[in-house]
Amino acid sequence: MPERNEERIILATATIASFFVPYLTSSITVALPAIGAEFALDAVTLGWIMSAYVLSTAICIVPVGRLADIYGRKRLFVAGLALLAVSCLLASFSWSAGALIAFRVIQGIGGALIFTTSVAIVAAVFPPERRGWALGVTLASVYSGLSIGPFIGGVLTGYLGWRTIFLVVVPLALVVFNMASRRISGEWIDAEGAGFDLSGSIFYAIALFGIMYGLTVVPDPVSVPWMVTGAAMLAVFLWWESRCKSPVFDVAVFRHNVAFTCSNIAALINYAATYAVAFLLSLYLQYTKGLSPEAAGLILVAQPVIQVICSPPAGRLSDRIEPRIVATTGMGVTAAGLCTFIFLTDTTPIWFIVAVLLLLGGGYALFSSPNTNAIMSSVGRQHYGVASSMVATMRAIGQLASIAIAMMIFSVVIGRVEITPAVYPQFLASVKLVFLVLAILSVIGTAASYARGRIRSPEDAAIPGESRPGNPEE
Repeated sequence: MPERNEERIILATATIASFFVPYLTSSITVALPAIGAEFALDAVTLGWIMSAYVLSTAICIVPVGRLADIYGRKRLFVAGLALLAVSCLLASFSWSAGALIAFRVIQGIGGALIFTTSVAIVAAVFPPERRGWALGVTLASVYSGLSIGPFIGGVLTGYLGWRTIFLVVVPLALVVFNMASRRISGEWIDAEGAGFDLSGSIFYAIALFGIMYGLTVVPDPVSVPWMVTGAAMLAVFLWWESRCKSPVFDVAVFRHNVAFTCSNIAALINYAATYAVAFLLSLYLQYTKGLSPEAAGLILVAQPVIQVICSPPAGRLSDRIEPRIVATTGMGVTAAGLCTFIFLTDTTPIWFIVAVLLLLGGGYALFSSPNTNAIMSSVGRQHYGVASSMVATMRAIGQLASIAIAMMIFSVVIGRVEITPAVYPQFLASVKLVFLVLAILSVIGTAASYARGRIRSPEDAAIPGESRPGNPEE
């Protein structure tokens, strides 16, 4: 067990690095109108500037989790920081939308390396009685990046231009790179010498890309073969992984482990129901309400005020009482907040939007930390790598699905045209329809969260190496 000083260093590096990954998804939302004006882009292409990053992250997370088990979590964590710094520097010099999207793909790979390994390292280092608190601190940073990102992005875009959104990451990532390289001594290799399942990784990548790309091009007829191909490859992937000697994804972890399965499903639905909120409100505040990027970002920062304050206490609360109760309550609060956004109009007062964002912030915090604690506490130590990969995978796929839903509805209602005052009524109708779908998803997620059954809090969990409730080893 590392000394307390190294625990603090690990938590600090994981927390700061965990901010970068969501920051690069959320900060760009406020800059999308400026990017669209510079490159003359339609709403669907603007969505791809966000989706390219999340899609590449989602595709890489599962293989990266396995690679981390084989070659070491610290090694891949440090590599992710270096890749993120380089790709952000390149993105700041983008000369076209295509170049920007390509560099966003590289950023996504770096993000996968960071997020997958950081959660696993924190879960492995901190003892059960303090794991929920440590994960809460890390997730507070994640939510800070998701929510403060629009404010930072708005200020940078308004005063220095959208390219500086990427430039500011470069020196910070290099500082954390240096800290992790020099101050963290552990490597955390759980499967040294094991083989890597390249075939399974390819099946997984094709499946995920096919399904998600197909969703984004609806109602174009080409969407059907893409989604069918993706679904077929997903079936092949699951079949292959159940028979592979050294699978990239251990399907056995899901078998007979209702708590683990339902917790991951709840996480997937939560991110699918909530991630597009900042994207939608950023466009709504600038197009419909006529606000500047910095003003829109300032309004969106209302949400993280509650998230950052509540995430660590929510994690600590799940150390003491049943995580399912805390997480389900959070999901219910989130559902209530999303339902109110269905009634947005061009005259909706700003104070109302801020109030709902505060409500959503509380719901996010109450759900995420306890739910992640539930996932990590429902498996044994030997499965921390897989569990951490699943946390990151559900997050990335949920985010991608959320944006895909928004892009699909924009494509159907508005079409692939640049957003101008002539289409503002259709734009507002699209936003309200998206919020309706997201609200329905959050209600389903509340049920999934409750259906997981009882999960022991870390205080009552088995010591590392022993079986845990719902663990297939039990």
